[in-house]
Amino acid sequence: MPHLNETNAVTAVPAAESTAALAHFRASLQFETDCADVAGALASGSPGFVLLDVRSPAMFAQGHIPGAVNLMHGKIIASKLAEFPADTLFVTYCAGPHCNGATRGAIRLAQLGRPVKVMIGGMTGWLDEGFALERHDAA
Repeated sequence: MPHLNETNAVTAVPAAESTAALAHFRASLQFETDCADVAGALASGSPGFVLLDVRSPAMFAQGHIPGAVNLMHGKIIASKLAEFPADTLFVTYCAGPHCNGATRGAIRLAQLGRPVKVMIGGMTGWLDEGFALERHDAA
């Protein structure tokens, strides 16, 4: 049985009250999704979102999530999104937890008034879950 009255880096700041924690964690799902949920939605054939790989075209060609559209976060501008209805939900991803490209892409989409979520884990999470990649080898 663990010692429940120990003070350390984890316990020094008390946990939020349950109602605050519930509000926080429920709200987080408005901003992010995970690899397993994205994979399940894609497998349905009608995911209800556009999966946006915000890495470079070279990285995209080396391997990406099947069905993803490649648009580097720095190139997300209104004219590049014109083909998508204004209420299109975008889900951004990048290399993984060590990369902030998905967040940068989400910021740009939000600045353009577009609904957006980040796929936490990115490529690292996708591979860790055992999901396959699609590759576009150079001819």
